[in-house]
Amino acid sequence: MLLPHFQTGCCRALGVLLRIQTACRRVPAAEKWQRRVCTEAGSSTGRYRCYGLTHRQLLRLQGRDAGAFLQGLVTNDVEALVSGPRDALYCHLLNLQGRTMFDVILYRLHKSQDEEPTILLECDATLLDDIQKHLKVYKIRRKVDISPCPDLCLWTILPFEQSTETSSALEANAKKVVVCTRDPRTDAMGWRLVLDKFDNPLDVVPESHLGDIQDYHRHRYKIGIPEGVKDLPSGVAIPLESNLAYMNGISFTKGCYIGQELTARTHYTGVIRKRLMPIQLDNPLPPGSIPEKVQIVTESGKSAGRVKNYEGDVGLALIRLAFVHEPLCVRTAGDVCVQLRATVPDWWPNDKNK
Repeated sequence: MLLPHFQTGCCRALGVLLRIQTACRRVPAAEKWQRRVCTEAGSSTGRYRCYGLTHRQLLRLQGRDAGAFLQGLVTNDVEALVSGPRDALYCHLLNLQGRTMFDVILYRLHKSQDEEPTILLECDATLLDDIQKHLKVYKIRRKVDISPCPDLCLWTILPFEQSTETSSALEANAKKVVVCTRDPRTDAMGWRLVLDKFDNPLDVVPESHLGDIQDYHRHRYKIGIPEGVKDLPSGVAIPLESNLAYMNGISFTKGCYIGQELTARTHYTGVIRKRLMPIQLDNPLPPGSIPEKVQIVTESGKSAGRVKNYEGDVGLALIRLAFVHEPLCVRTAGDVCVQLRATVPDWWPNDKNK
């Protein structure tokens, strides 16, 4: 009479054991996943970091007059790009008053002799339509086609051990590269890489991994490199105050271009009282904490400049050179005084302005 109950109890015990064994089998799978995550995290110590620059877009200028067309619009000498040794050129497009409208990087595409010259123009993504309209106003009868490049994407490659200097060469898979060149502004900004939008930079650059775009902006701010309309407001920023000459972005020997008069006069008089400089805040601040156009002041209350943009505890500010070495502060939207200090970047030339 007890046998059926005994068998039932055994079956229940066996079922419990099977469930325990099944649960135990899941443990190695979880451990395997954890090991995979740790391995991926450990791979972040590769040689390079790749940052996708979705805040920057590309325009294609193609035609026999592409170089001559840009020569009359930008601050730098395009001849050095079209027929010279340069693969990339940093420059600004100015308005008639000599203020910056767009900050751009030009790239030369290497074509065969039978193909028309092609230049890629990198600009702020939010100003893509504006710069197309601006270029087409001055196109007139020039033999040049202007079109966006939705098939391409832009990357920055920085060495894992970030410094103000980088080596001159980057190992990359040449078959997949559209453009691969050092950033023309300063070696501290690494390399610029243009790929097909379907290509993965990790397959192109050995020993690399993806980086957080916020780290890219923090790196820019730490070394004092402006980029885009937030750092260089259209129609407001003055090129030489924005360190255009320090970033190899202007030629004082080329022919005329729009906005040249004020820029050349400022250069030859040598009077530059303010410069865009990196700042270090005492406390990290969330976005929007510092109101636009708020003044930076000295301890005595004198106006020392304005904050342009920031990320956490680093940023860019237009600082009066007379107050560079003084303790400075800025008030947040909550009326809290935050101490900050300006620094002189290592990559600036060692001249009297420093």
